[in-house]
Order: sequence, then C-alpha cells, then structure tokens
Amino acid sequence: QVQLVESGGGLVQAGGSLRLSCAAAGLTFSNYGMTWFRQVPGKERELVVGISWSGGSKVYTDSVKGRFTISRDNAKKVVYLQMNSLKPEDTAVYCCAAETAGSYHYWGQGTQVTVSS
Repeated sequence: QVQLVESGGGLVQAGGSLRLSCAAAGLTFSNYGMTWFRQVPGKERELVVGISWSGGSKVYTDSVKGRFTISRDNAKKVVYLQMNSLKPEDTAVYCCAAETAGSYHYWGQGTQVTVSS
C-alpha cells in the first residue's frame, strides 16, 4: 500500500520559516518525480514546486522562487520543502504527489500552513 505522509505544517508569523516533509512508503521512491501542491478553500489547487527523481531538476512557481527550496533524500524516501520568508498568501494546505511522465499517481493528505500577518 502506497502512502505519502506530510508533516511540518503549522502556524508561523509572516517572515518566518517552516520545513515540510513528505515521507513515502510502499513505492520505489527513486522512480518518481515529486511535487508539492497547495490549495486554499474555494480556489484551484496550485503547483508549488516539483523535483525530478534524481533531484537534478527543479521547477518552482514564480511566487515562491527565491523563498522556497525543494530537496529529496531517496535513501530515506523523503521529499522536503523549506519555506522561508513566508507571507500570508502562502497560507494553504500543502500536499505532496508522486509523478511519472506527467501523471500524478499518489497523493498525500496534506498539512496545513498558516501564516499570520
């Protein structure tokens, strides 16, 4: 059974930092690209950043460039999202997804990030 479990969310003041983790089980982690999405109630889900299976390629949405950093540890089967200089507009539920060939096969449940002004 494949599981993706996010952790690390919480409440932080604007300008602060959080580090999210997404731990994978039940799949050959290094075969998958991994992507962080976020969603606010009433709005479409937004792709935040993706990382290739090797970690050699990363794609960030413009609004987080220079503030967020994605990384992965294939030995530990974990993908991380370091979020710095957080803004109230970063408030959302963040979830991770495992991808091959542009298709997202597995999703986590998400972790809430709330940034207060």
